[in-house]
Amino acid sequence: MANDITLSAGVRQNLLSLQSTAELMTRTQERLSTGKKVNSALDNPVNFFTSQSLSARASDLNRLLDAVGNAVQTLQEADKGISSITKLIESAQAVARQALTATEAETSNTYDTTVTGTAVLDADGDIAAVPAGDLTIQVGSGSVQTITFGGASMDTLAELTAALGGLTGVTAAINGDDFIEFNWTTGDSITIGGNAAVLTALGLTAGTTQAAVDTVTVDTASADRTKLQNQYNTLLTQITQMASDASFNGVNLIDGDNLTVTFNEGGTSTLTINGVDFSATGLGINAISGDGFQVDANIDAAIAELDDALSTLRTQAATFGSNLSIVQARQEFTKNTINVLQVGADNLTLADTNEESANMLALQTRQQLSTVALSLAAQADQSVLRLF
Repeated sequence: MANDITLSAGVRQNLLSLQSTAELMTRTQERLSTGKKVNSALDNPVNFFTSQSLSARASDLNRLLDAVGNAVQTLQEADKGISSITKLIESAQAVARQALTATEAETSNTYDTTVTGTAVLDADGDIAAVPAGDLTIQVGSGSVQTITFGGASMDTLAELTAALGGLTGVTAAINGDDFIEFNWTTGDSITIGGNAAVLTALGLTAGTTQAAVDTVTVDTASADRTKLQNQYNTLLTQITQMASDASFNGVNLIDGDNLTVTFNEGGTSTLTINGVDFSATGLGINAISGDGFQVDANIDAAIAELDDALSTLRTQAATFGSNLSIVQARQEFTKNTINVLQVGADNLTLADTNEESANMLALQTRQQLSTVALSLAAQADQSVLRLF
């Protein structure tokens, strides 16, 4: 046993010095190998646990940083989608404008407008409920035509029907609901007037003027315009497909998806990015059916829809750009915060390798000196042997 061995005071003192030096060397070697001056709570409890807390927060933020990076890519994908859709809409505008200059279809114009009143008939089919007075009808700038109620010549339905049939420029008759109905197929307007009591009884309004509705009928379609219409509709289909394909990591901001980005580990700092529907329908662009492109007015309406869609795209691109700036700013801030936390944690635990290297050199020198001192102490104990 070690306690059974008796050492001289000099030898024991030098032995303790060697043991202390060896312990210091072991600690210094650990610091040099790990690069840390605090490797466990035993080294420095306050620094150890504070460093762990800072490192844990940095790790949490680093995981959030991945989600923020995905949000940046999602916004960039939406922006690319908007740019591509803009090009398709510009192509559709070019096709529509080309259709305006293409060979025109052979068309005819018809006008169809109805003004309906109400005829009050008695049980015998007479119009006794209509008081005496005049009803006047004027088509366009034509002459004023008059129907006079009252008297023996205008007190039956047959007489009223005959009077209405005598009007020119307008078709007037009693319909199945016993209403007086005026129809005309010219580009003129119709003005109804006459005795106020008569108009009231017939359900008409004095001074009412209504323009005829112009209906364009395509007689012979233009082959060029038909081809351009097909191209136009194909572009609208591609717009819808483009919008549905602009997805990143399962989120498509231009196909109706929303995105919420979380910026801190507590979830109290977020940004919600609202998605939009940028399909052709969502942008308010309607496909052209039938002989739509054969009529200039329909092409003009389509161009107006495309202009509105472009304005919508540009407005939303600016909104997404603002959102992207926010997310990128928070991304940069989070990176800097992580760096600050990691540096703070390292400052509490990292060792100064230059200092530790110098310590190791000093300890090695001390160990060598202690070994020499121990050897000298042992030689002093051995001098007693010379007496024999």
